[in-house]
Amino acid sequence: MSPKQAPQLGVDPYFPTHGDTRYRVHRYELALDYKPGPNRLGGSARLTAVAGGEPLREFTLDLNDFRIGRVLVDGRAAHYTHRGGKLRIRPAKALAAGAAFTVEVHYSGNPKPVRSPWGGVGWEELTDGALVASQPIGAPSWYPCNDRPADKASYQIAITTPSPYSVLVGGRLLTRTTRGSTTTWVYEQAAPTSSYLVCVSIGQYELLRLGGPDTGEVPQQAHAPARLVPQATHDFGRQGAMMRLFEELFGPYPFDGYTVVVADEELDVPVEAQGVATFGTNHVDGARGSERLIAHELAHQWFGNSVTVADWRHIWLNEGFAKYAEWIWSERSGGRPAAHHAAVAHSLLAGLPQDLRLADPGRDRMFDDRLYERGGLAVHALRCALGDESFFRMVKDWTTLNRHGVVGTAGFTAHVRRYPSRRPVDGVLEAWLHETLLPPPPIPG
Repeated sequence: MSPKQAPQLGVDPYFPTHGDTRYRVHRYELALDYKPGPNRLGGSARLTAVAGGEPLREFTLDLNDFRIGRVLVDGRAAHYTHRGGKLRIRPAKALAAGAAFTVEVHYSGNPKPVRSPWGGVGWEELTDGALVASQPIGAPSWYPCNDRPADKASYQIAITTPSPYSVLVGGRLLTRTTRGSTTTWVYEQAAPTSSYLVCVSIGQYELLRLGGPDTGEVPQQAHAPARLVPQATHDFGRQGAMMRLFEELFGPYPFDGYTVVVADEELDVPVEAQGVATFGTNHVDGARGSERLIAHELAHQWFGNSVTVADWRHIWLNEGFAKYAEWIWSERSGGRPAAHHAAVAHSLLAGLPQDLRLADPGRDRMFDDRLYERGGLAVHALRCALGDESFFRMVKDWTTLNRHGVVGTAGFTAHVRRYPSRRPVDGVLEAWLHETLLPPPPIPG
C-alpha cells in the first residue's frame, strides 16, 4: 500500500465520533432552498456511496439539528434515529460488502454552527446573508455527510434564494435560473472534496474578475460588497502574480478556478475552502494590508485542499506550507526574504512555551499560533538542509504525486528522504516534527 493510500482507513483520533469508516461516499447531490430572513434551509441530499469490506446493516451520517422528512436507501424507506448530531440509518435490507448504494435525506430547519473547542463552526447567519466556514467539523451544520477529511467526493450543489442574493460555491457554475422572485444556482465540483472544504456564501455582492482564460491564466474572480469594490480591486490586484508563482513552485493549480469572497462582515481570520477563500471586511483596507493572508489562503488550494490530511493530527502539513508560502511570496515579490521571516518566527517561538509537538499537537492545540509558525520554520529548515534545487523539486513532486489524495506525516517524511540533501534530513525531521524543544534557527547548508 502506497503512502498516499495508507492513511485513509482509520478513525480520526481528534474527532472519533465524526465520520463512519464502514463506507465511502463517491458523490453528493444537494438541492436546497434558503430564505435569509428567517434563516431557513431545507431540501434534499442524495449520496452515492460504496460499502466497505463488511456487510452494512446500519451506518451513520453526521447532521446537526434539523427536522428529518424521510430517509431512503436505494429508493426504499429506511429506519433511522437522529440525535446528538448523528443520523443512524438501518436499510430495509443489509448492504453487501463492496456494494454501491444511494442514500437520500430530506430535511429542513434553521442551520446553526456546530459547537467546537474554538466556538461555533459551519453555517453562520450574517446580518444580510450567510456563509459557511466548516474547518474542522462544521459541515454537518448544513448537510448530512460522512464528516472526515479522508472521505473525499464530488459534489453538485443547487441552492435557491431570493433573486437579489448571489450564491457562491466552490466549483463551476453550471446554471443560474430565475423564476419569479427566486434564483437557483447550480454548481459542480468534480474534484474530490472533503466535507469540511465545501463552502457557501450568500449575500449581495459585486463581481470583480481577477484573471482568466483570455490571459492564459487560471480563471479568478472576487465578490465583494459594492462599497468595497475599489479597495478589493487594489488589495487582490497581485493575486494573479501569486497564482503564477505558486504554479511555478507547486505545480498546476488543481481546480477549475479560484473565487474570493469578501463577506459583508468582520471575520477573525480568512477561511479556505475548495476553490474558494472567504475574507472579512476587516481584511480589505485598500492598502494590501492583508496580502500575506491572500497568499496563505491561495496556497491552501494545493496544501490542504488538493493534498488533504488523512486526519487532523497532520494539520501542520496544511498550515506549515501555507505559512511558508507567505514567506516565499514576500521573497519573490520584492519583500523580505523567507530567511528573515523564519528568524522573526524563531525569535517569537523562543519566548513561548515549548510543549507543542508539530506532528501530533493534540486536538486543543491544532489551531495554536505556534503550530503555524513552527510549521513554516520546519519547511524552511528542510529548504536549508536540501538546498533550493532539491527542496523545490521535492515540494512540486509532493503536490503532484498526491494531487487530490490524502496524506500523513509519515508519508511526507518518507517522501523527503528520497531527495539529495546538503545535510542529513533525518535529524531535521525528528527535531522539528516530533520533539517539543525548539531547535536552533535553520541555517543554509
